[in-house]
Amino acid sequence: QVQLDESGGGLVQPGGSLSLSCAASGSILHINVMGWYRQAPGKTRELVAGISGGGRTNYADSVKGRFTISRDNAENTVYLQMNSLKPEDTAIYYCKATQRGTDYWGQGTQVTVSS
Repeated sequence: QVQLDESGGGLVQPGGSLSLSCAASGSILHINVMGWYRQAPGKTRELVAGISGGGRTNYADSVKGRFTISRDNAENTVYLQMNSLKPEDTAIYYCKATQRGTDYWGQGTQVTVSS
């Protein structure tokens, strides 16, 4: 079983920045895709950004140009750099990793953007 440990959430002001990280551990054979999702109260979980093992990325339109996803394959870690944060970005952010067709999820980390 793969375990994902997230960190970096917190409270920031609008326009501020925050960095999230997610480290995978456990029965790691080969992780294909890693990504970040988020879920705000009363809303469904949505994709924020994803990245393949080769570094190919994709972003939700709402965060493109503001967020950057990256990964360290050797350490099985994925990062999310969030800039120009808006109150609408407030949500629980979840890390996801896909290995052999199976998705693994982190516990989630709270990001709150407010004055």
